Amino acid sequence: MTNLRDDPVGAATRAEERPVITLRGVKKYFPVREGVLQQIVGHVRAVDGVSFEIRQGQTLGLVGESGCGKTTLGRCIAGLTDTTGGGIYFRLSEADRMFLDEMDAVGQDRQTSEQQAKVESIERAHRIDRLKGETWRTYRRNCQFVFQDAFSSLNPRHLVKDIVGRPLRVYKEASGTDLTERVVELLESVGLGRQHLYRYPHQFSGGQRQRISIARALALDPEFIVLDEPTSALDVSVQSQILNLLHKLQQDRGLTYLFITHDLGVVRLMSDEIVVMYVGEVMERAGAQELFASPRHPYTEALLAANPDLLEGDEEAEMRGLEGTVPDPARPPRGCKFHTRCPVATPRCGWEVDDAVAWLSDNSTILEGLGGVERSSDFESVLRFAEPGTAAEAESLLASAAIPDAMRAALVELDQDGPELRIRFEEVDRVRLEDVDVGHMTSCILHTSQADLDSRP
Repeated sequence: MTNLRDDPVGAATRAEERPVITLRGVKKYFPVREGVLQQIVGHVRAVDGVSFEIRQGQTLGLVGESGCGKTTLGRCIAGLTDTTGGGIYFRLSEADRMFLDEMDAVGQDRQTSEQQAKVESIERAHRIDRLKGETWRTYRRNCQFVFQDAFSSLNPRHLVKDIVGRPLRVYKEASGTDLTERVVELLESVGLGRQHLYRYPHQFSGGQRQRISIARALALDPEFIVLDEPTSALDVSVQSQILNLLHKLQQDRGLTYLFITHDLGVVRLMSDEIVVMYVGEVMERAGAQELFASPRHPYTEALLAANPDLLEGDEEAEMRGLEGTVPDPARPPRGCKFHTRCPVATPRCGWEVDDAVAWLSDNSTILEGLGGVERSSDFESVLRFAEPGTAAEAESLLASAAIPDAMRAALVELDQDGPELRIRFEEVDRVRLEDVDVGHMTSCILHTSQADLDSRP
């Protein structure tokens, strides 16, 4: 299958196309409730400040491990889930985006009345959670969603004719015989036909059900489609057929895709640009060829190493695979969120007290004698043990060569006073996403200007 991104002329043309979707600091937090009264005690940060653009005719691949926030972000973009913060914009021009960025830098309290009026006008016209009436209907018909599980997304009691034709009826695009013929055209465009009109979803294979989902998404001739793991539940041979179908439809109709997947082989084949997510944040963003040829974040390198077929001739691939578990998104690490699993972490990556406690828990039973914790910040706490000897033992362990070198180097204070052990780490800011090359961004301090900055917040 030939990919448009392999065509330098086509790539140059696409670079000049306007953005269809623009994300600016998008956040989606889910409340954590406890107790009889279900009081909110925290939030799961499923999406935590994500920004990027998807240009017309482009396929942007969104990759990462399960639980990193990919599907949540896709549902936010499609308007199926409200955002907690930031904004998602439809057809936002470069000039308007630059103006909004400038106003963010100025601050709302320092904006003139004219500037505030212009910001309000732009948001009413383009920000999807501010759209109303006809502008909202325009967005809904131009942004469609193809779900991972085609069977659960198709009403089992409806015929294919009704499933595919429903968008046309809702938007009063067709009725009667004209509706039936429009449905037949859509089915034929995805490799099905008239003979499938009066069948139910359970009468089709997994690949055929996904074709029905795609036909439904195409009914209103949308501009943009979110594809959430559209091939992950299919056999390999069927996956290839669906990918080829999606590629052909994009060429024929000029579609724009957000392709969500954990399969790097698929995203390499389909995408013009790739965004790598981890615990709700963007770790790296680059063109597909550039990302695979020269990854600039250890997390991306680890994902690639987990797919040896993508690293031909790399004998060290097995050594760099991912270890450990994904951090709790309700209490994500400070600094770089990947530092707890990173094989090349530095003292500047954001070590905190929770890292020391987790290491003690994994490597000893000493925390069984822990009586309490007095937390001053994420970077400073006092651990209170039942016995002074236990506190001294904990201090000895944390000062030993057994702990990771980067963690030990980041320790600013380790002071035992009787049964209390004060732990303080070097404070750092959240690692920012920065340009490291033309069209290539990463949030790793090994490659960005943040490696040279003073670490104090």
